[in-house]
Amino acid sequence: MKKVERINVIMRYINNRAHFTISEIMREFDVSRSTAIRDIREIESMGMPLVSEAGRDGGYFVMHNSVLPEVRFTDHEVKALFIAFMATRNQQLPYLKSRQSIAEKLLSLISESQQDDLILLNQLLLFEGTNPHNPDLLDISDLPHPMVETLFQTLLLDRYLWLTIQEEKDIKSYPIYLLHLYHEKSSWIIEGFDLTEEKKRIFPADLLLDIKPYSPKKRLREQEIIEKLKMREEGINLVLELGPKAIAQYKKYHPLRVTIAYTNPYQTTAILKTFVHVHKPDELTEFTNWLLFLGRDLKIREMPEKILENVRRGLDLYRE
Repeated sequence: MKKVERINVIMRYINNRAHFTISEIMREFDVSRSTAIRDIREIESMGMPLVSEAGRDGGYFVMHNSVLPEVRFTDHEVKALFIAFMATRNQQLPYLKSRQSIAEKLLSLISESQQDDLILLNQLLLFEGTNPHNPDLLDISDLPHPMVETLFQTLLLDRYLWLTIQEEKDIKSYPIYLLHLYHEKSSWIIEGFDLTEEKKRIFPADLLLDIKPYSPKKRLREQEIIEKLKMREEGINLVLELGPKAIAQYKKYHPLRVTIAYTNPYQTTAILKTFVHVHKPDELTEFTNWLLFLGRDLKIREMPEKILENVRRGLDLYRE
């Protein structure tokens, strides 16, 4: 049975019942749990008012004869939504294949005078990555790598993943527990806990070749993962305070595994914490050169002596 046909049949099935469970859908239509959950979510997105019940015997029931209140936005809310939507252009975000349809629906919710305001804003505001010769909101081509949306769909069901990655000339697979997804410079970065080597790994999502759920038999509990990560954090040997100029340099380039935490709402100061293998010459040289690239707008809280010596030597060379 094709997906569209199955969705329609399931809709008729649940609409004729006062109550149903995931297990019933699985048995009735011979599908996996993840497929059943995906189908129910898709049915909800189509407008069928389903209400979930928590508990051991919980499930779903259809809210019949329900009248949902009309959604109304204030003038400021409309402008906030529109500007936020404009700012996502060329950011390679998932779920935006229907960007034109979303924009048209947003515009249809507001008055003509509000539409005029938004047209003016669209003419005046240019965000990073916007083509100044064609800033039309409805003329966008910024779809992400095809595996990114698959990644999002999979991790909503399960954070234990089996990732196949293209690494230079080799193809490798890793069992990971997904910790975070970072979006930087229109690219997605995966931060995960390697369940085999029990350490944190960073991957560019563009290198993904395949994504599958990881075998339940070989998983670590989330609490175990958190404890192992805390043990790893104790090994941090480099802590820096970054000012606005250093942050600007960081945004231009930084090693994949290095992240910062902003320390004020304006994102003009930040903390950088990481571990550097000072006994690996290549890593020591690479990290020293990157610190010199960041510039002088930073304060050292903690730094290995070898890195400090290299940085001072580098600054002396610059002076000469």
